Amino acid sequence: MLRCLAIALGLLISLGGCVSVNYASLAPGSFSGRVFVMWVGEGGSSGDGNFLFVPDPNQPLIFRRQNPNSPGAFIQPGMMYTDGGSIPRIAQVFKGLSPWGYAPAYMIHDWLFVARHCIVDNKDDGRFKDVRNVDFTNSVEILGEAIRALVASNQVKKDDVAASAITAAVGSFVAKNQWDAHGQCEDPISTIKPADLAQVKAALPGVSEARLLHSFNLAPGTPRVNPGRPAKIIATVDFGR
Repeated sequence: MLRCLAIALGLLISLGGCVSVNYASLAPGSFSGRVFVMWVGEGGSSGDGNFLFVPDPNQPLIFRRQNPNSPGAFIQPGMMYTDGGSIPRIAQVFKGLSPWGYAPAYMIHDWLFVARHCIVDNKDDGRFKDVRNVDFTNSVEILGEAIRALVASNQVKKDDVAASAITAAVGSFVAKNQWDAHGQCEDPISTIKPADLAQVKAALPGVSEARLLHSFNLAPGTPRVNPGRPAKIIATVDFGR
């Protein structure tokens, strides 16, 4: 995941913006719960490995917009793959653009794209009911509000340059084209490999399979798997209840 952000950041200068959102004017949302970043295997040339965003089954990550009547006012993302190298290497030298610095905000934004692609492909299901009415402009606003929430909760340091750049990048023509793309629905049954799911289950002992699958927001019918070697938890972001 993070591919939309990575592409947009890489081409922002040459393509300019599509949706203009003033980061400074956005009202910060709020996070609750906890999310893990888990390493599940070696990566390719673009990153440091294969990783999963994993909501805590006991305290799933939830993002709330300040206005409860806004589209996507309540978002509970599911488990997704990510790549530590998805932020372009040249961008990582700037403060605030490390791969994991804004991980919870990226997860919220990526979940919106996962939902959008399945809605566009008519493969929508109950997992996306809370974000079904989110449009592209809303997705840009939500990412900015999520970053502001991280700053407000002292999870990251205030950095208006990086935050503004990220918000502008996800409003680019490149990101808009990805938002509207067809044939991109990612079925978690096939995209979350059983071996990787088994590693995650082994890393979170004592939690029932039903609770895991519900918290991970995986589609009904996800195959049962037997725990294998545990995944390595490389980062934990905790917002409490």
